Amino acid sequence: MSLPQINRILYTTSLGPYTRSVYRHAIQLAQQNQAELVMLHVVNPVGELGEALIRQYLPKDLVKKVHDEGVAKVIGQMEERVKLFFDEELNSLDQPVQVNVVPKVVEGNHDEAILATAKQEQVDLIVMGTENKLGLHSQSYTTQQVIKRAKVPVLVVPTGKDFNQ
Repeated sequence: MSLPQINRILYTTSLGPYTRSVYRHAIQLAQQNQAELVMLHVVNPVGELGEALIRQYLPKDLVKKVHDEGVAKVIGQMEERVKLFFDEELNSLDQPVQVNVVPKVVEGNHDEAILATAKQEQVDLIVMGTENKLGLHSQSYTTQQVIKRAKVPVLVVPTGKDFNQ
């Protein structure tokens, strides 16, 4: 029997203020395994009413343009966070960290989008955070569903001010 290979890791992020500890774990695992890191941010769908209103009042090409610009803005924000993290935390290390980070934004229900992306990207591991609320280590619905339905291992890192060191 051989040890499992980890070639691709899916790191999910809300882009919130306490997600850096989760990212540290994802980077560490990617570095150790010489794996590619897919950085995923899921955005909520507009909803039927919002979509109907948008279609009613805006031309189709303008809707596509605004959508594409929004996705590009989020990807730019993700790339900036990666650069900032490398500048602030990794450039001072004795050994250089070489991790290929691929930002990806998808729209949909969070747990379903994470699982679909894990399958599509053929990842070997999912790294995600769960908020530590009031000192309780309860998991969000999204985290529970991903753990329950994932076909690959899931590493869950607690987040919140107590764990953001």
